[in-house]
Amino acid sequence: MMLSTFRRAATAAASRGSGTTLLNSTARRTLAMGPASGGEISDELLAKLGSLSTQALVDGLWVMGWPSAQIDGARPLHPSHRCVGRAVTLNFVPARPDIAQDKPPGENSPEYEAFEKCGPNEVLVMSSVGPWESVGGDIKFLRLKQRAIGGLVTDGSVRDTDEIINYGFPCFSYSTTARQGPAAMQPWECNGVVSVSGVTVRPGDAIVGDQDGVVVVPAKVAEKVYNIAHGREVIEGIVKEELVKNPGPPGKFYPFMSGKIKVDSPLGKLLATKGITPENSNQFEGSADW
Repeated sequence: MMLSTFRRAATAAASRGSGTTLLNSTARRTLAMGPASGGEISDELLAKLGSLSTQALVDGLWVMGWPSAQIDGARPLHPSHRCVGRAVTLNFVPARPDIAQDKPPGENSPEYEAFEKCGPNEVLVMSSVGPWESVGGDIKFLRLKQRAIGGLVTDGSVRDTDEIINYGFPCFSYSTTARQGPAAMQPWECNGVVSVSGVTVRPGDAIVGDQDGVVVVPAKVAEKVYNIAHGREVIEGIVKEELVKNPGPPGKFYPFMSGKIKVDSPLGKLLATKGITPENSNQFEGSADW
């Protein structure tokens, strides 16, 4: 009897230990998933980011050592298209009968949830399962026109190209197509973390698009990226102005790395004539704040 009692006690202890382990494991997993959004970007900062070129923003992230931020699989649908806005994300998954059955139907579908979160300061980012698959067209995107959306970005394709261009909102896609989207994929999640052309996009990130492509500026470092990128654009403008007045190889001033410009270099001396020094710029050696 004593042995039986001992075994029951040992079993209960093991069970309690197992439960504690499971609980801790669950807690750790919840924390490991993290929040979908990485931060908030004010309207003022959003406008400042939108005033810069995509290449300046890419350079800013590159200087900081961040991964690639350009969505290579998204090109402007029309030469006039330029966008800036906070990301609202929509993830598509490959079509499967049970997925189609389980997805909320009609106007409750994740894509329409995403549409209703969009306005002039938002860009809808749609993660496709393939470059030639359709993420939508004429009738669906009429709602985006009504919402006065800031832009649409996808690594998939769009249908009804002429109508979308007529709607007037900026659109960046891999290409155009006549294909039916639902035959290949289904919208599954609104405002999760998505991968678009291999670039991670979190809801609330700044999305900036121009004729060179689309760049994702993480919300968590958006202010710092702007400071670096804006400084670079100012300096490049000064260098170009100098080369126009005094033609010659740009190698005299280039290449330069933000945060590493030497005061006594030709570029450093040129900038000094314009009042740009380590005291008021983070572009010089020892003055970087990143």
